[in-house]
Amino acid sequence: MDQRRSTHEHGGAAADRHGLRARLRELQQGTTLEVALAFYDSLDTVSLDEMIGSWHGEGLATGHLLDGMLEHLGWRGKRFVGPNEAHPLIFDAGGGRRVGVNPAFVPLALIRHPRLLHAPFAERIFSVIRPLVSTGKPKARLRLTEYRGVVTATMCYDALPIHDVFRKVDDDILVGAMDMRGLEKPFLFVLSREEPAGSGGNR
Repeated sequence: MDQRRSTHEHGGAAADRHGLRARLRELQQGTTLEVALAFYDSLDTVSLDEMIGSWHGEGLATGHLLDGMLEHLGWRGKRFVGPNEAHPLIFDAGGGRRVGVNPAFVPLALIRHPRLLHAPFAERIFSVIRPLVSTGKPKARLRLTEYRGVVTATMCYDALPIHDVFRKVDDDILVGAMDMRGLEKPFLFVLSREEPAGSGGNR
């Protein structure tokens, strides 16, 4: 009987994960911030240990000014080695290489007025200056913070007034909310696990 219950519970959990993933894919086709936040609020919290690993990032379009900005510049995702060793901005550098960018060199004025970063020339300019602002050092930390009434894993930037606050669809897919001083509304994005926990460095 216990085995049957365990099998049933496992099947139910798998169905829940499948349903959440399907709903997320649907939202990624385009939605409103209100609908996306309702989905975000329905998700489970994330522990610090669950964050460890390399993650591929992509947007969750809600009509936010920052939608598509990082992808336009070649953003790959994030990497978490431990609570005090987070790499928030990993970019593709061509030839299969990936590099970390130091967020301290990101002008806040551009984040608050991102239309410039969506311009056709922005990617070319960034590819030229990227080697000058690249770093292999961690530039953020992982902490548990309270956001929207729930305590969950949060990436805190060292040099910017930004917290990325995470909820999980399942062990391999997270939804992040970028909470930044000066921005009235959060920017939402998705992380998908690339490597097993604890593995790898920048390549």
